[in-house]
Amino acid sequence: MATPIASLLEHYRVTDGRKFRLKKIKPWDTGGLESEIEDEAKNLLADGTKRLYEQQAKLYAEDRWAVLLIFQALDAAGKDGTIKHVMAGVDPTGSIVTSFKQPSAEELDHDFLWRCARALPERGRIGIFNRSYYEETLIVRVHPEILARQQLPSRLVTKDIWKERFEDIRNFELHLSRNGVLILKFFLHLSKKEQKKRFLSRLDEKEKNWKFSLADAEERTYWKQYQAAYEDAIRNTAAAHAPWYVVPADNKWFTRLVVAEAIADGMAKLKCDFPRLDAAKTRELAKVRAALLRE
Repeated sequence: MATPIASLLEHYRVTDGRKFRLKKIKPWDTGGLESEIEDEAKNLLADGTKRLYEQQAKLYAEDRWAVLLIFQALDAAGKDGTIKHVMAGVDPTGSIVTSFKQPSAEELDHDFLWRCARALPERGRIGIFNRSYYEETLIVRVHPEILARQQLPSRLVTKDIWKERFEDIRNFELHLSRNGVLILKFFLHLSKKEQKKRFLSRLDEKEKNWKFSLADAEERTYWKQYQAAYEDAIRNTAAAHAPWYVVPADNKWFTRLVVAEAIADGMAKLKCDFPRLDAAKTRELAKVRAALLRE
């Protein structure tokens, strides 16, 4: 059954980045649905997580596809909360969340895709990346001093390095899709005004103080650079087999509904199902049933 969010997905889905412009999607947008469904958001999200649970069970049983969900956003956009609420009903044995922080010395001794490739989900499971290899085209681009510390041969660090990294990512994601991995990428699009509000909340509420650091505030001074970097990353890596969803993030209830619907929609298209038993297996189970009933 179609949900109020289903008809909005196309507006936020990017499969061809050539005409994409970040400014076309407003961070405070709710698709005109706020007055209609905000009070119903919890029930709608519960319905979405139920659908995900059912789809995950079939994904696991069929054991042919894997699902990779990538979440990217600026600080305070709600990645953690979105993952927590949207995936709340999913069997934890069938999914795993990997958060990518500052690369370790070992990770820096490998190519930029290596640490993410190691964490890819196996068939039948959902892998969730909280940040990902896209950081190498975002924070590293905004802060070129990070690139200087990555021990790359100097003759490989040219003006074309971002173009080359986008090409590497496109090829990597195409390879995954050709090997049975459904890729869905989410950019939680937060406004600078709302980020300020959430930062102040973290400062004002003691139980949220741990979430805040001086570095978070300092990164706000690079707001325009990050917006440009995200737009360029999306423009260069959006594809039908690896779409981006640019999700308005100023209203958490709406963000979670869009993400849940996008995942449910993508997984439904896989048409996974429980394996059908052949005649021999059916006879075997009948014998087991008969034996149990005779006890």
